Amino acid sequence: MKKVEKGSLAATLSVSMSNYLEAGSIVAGAAGLTLWVEYLGLTDTTVGLLGALSANGFGAAVGALISGFLVDRYGRKFIYKYNLLVYMLGILLIVFSFSFPMLLIGYVITGVSVGAGIPPSWTYIAEEAPEKERAARVGWGQFAWSMGPAVVLLLSVALAPLGLLGSRIIFFQLFLIAFFTWLFQRKIDESSIWEEQKKQEKTTNQGGIFNKENLKELFTNKANLHAITLLVGVYAFWNMVAGVMGYFMPYIYETVGNLSSAHANLLQAFLWVLTVISTYFVFIKFGDRVNRKLIFCVSAVMGIVAWVILSFGGMGTVELLAFVILWGLAAGFGAQAFYGLWSAELFHTKYRAAAQGFLFCTARVLVGLISLIIPAMITTLGFQTAGAVMIGFLVIHMAVGLTLAPETRGKSLEEIQDERYGTPETTNTEQKATR
Repeated sequence: MKKVEKGSLAATLSVSMSNYLEAGSIVAGAAGLTLWVEYLGLTDTTVGLLGALSANGFGAAVGALISGFLVDRYGRKFIYKYNLLVYMLGILLIVFSFSFPMLLIGYVITGVSVGAGIPPSWTYIAEEAPEKERAARVGWGQFAWSMGPAVVLLLSVALAPLGLLGSRIIFFQLFLIAFFTWLFQRKIDESSIWEEQKKQEKTTNQGGIFNKENLKELFTNKANLHAITLLVGVYAFWNMVAGVMGYFMPYIYETVGNLSSAHANLLQAFLWVLTVISTYFVFIKFGDRVNRKLIFCVSAVMGIVAWVILSFGGMGTVELLAFVILWGLAAGFGAQAFYGLWSAELFHTKYRAAAQGFLFCTARVLVGLISLIIPAMITTLGFQTAGAVMIGFLVIHMAVGLTLAPETRGKSLEEIQDERYGTPETTNTEQKATR
């Protein structure tokens, strides 16, 4: 197999498939959740545990945190040698599960692998993107993230007559896609920006890329604290809502809205198809041309309105369609896409992936925590209460984004880095002055 050309769209798409596998594995679990509940006799507690420890929660959090440090130290493509092998092992355990412990272990292993694949993918895409196409390239990562659930849910509808066997087949297609993705990802070149940073670290005898000093700087530098506040406020709070939706939405449609499993999955598939469409026609097409804060604001408002309709308008046909259309379109050019963009733009190369690992870990820990309680919350307090909590999260994410979002269109990562941290000459002068 030939090498994938550095900086090409093919390299971007190859790396983006990690996002397809991430979202696909979450939604594959969601689509078949009621089937596993019936087959294994799961309770609210065990259902919450699956969501909390899977690719939707703590499993992904652990994988992302570890991966971020490794990717900054050993290179962006380092993780691609082994990670999807772990993913395939977890998927196979799920495919052949016959007990709750086996299913849970498969979810945990898959989740860790999914988390490990996120920091290198967003980092690599942004670092290798042309400066005037960075949002578009990151948008392809978002596009793949949206395609995973769309394909999985359409398969769920088609395979519904097979019952649990259909769910196992859906997971197996993820295994096959992971295998071919692993072959392609092993052929990509290392990030040029990371290689240059590594040379600089060696030249200045700073102990190699991502050392203890860099780790301390990540959490004390003013520019970094601004970026961390922005991204936790925007992505973590939005992701708690999206995480609940990604894993529990078909379950909510069925238990609260009294839809059949096939209808619930079809409705959710329609939502993800809309996300795919808006990712391409809004974020990819206009993310490098239109004021990004405006794009973010439109998405945030649409998401809040969608959840107000779902929570307080009932779950009739009109309300469900309004919710799906508004949220589905908004998700394509909202917090997830901007997280991928801003988390790469706003941190220094020497700890860019570690920052993403920390941020993604934080978001998924919060999703894991809420996943532990959301089934019981709906059962005991009702869906309106749970919906009000989701709306509160969305309001916070919008307020933080509109207050702190930067404008970085058309600038190279090096230019953004110099603006935020100062030029290398300035930094060296300041360091000497403090000695």
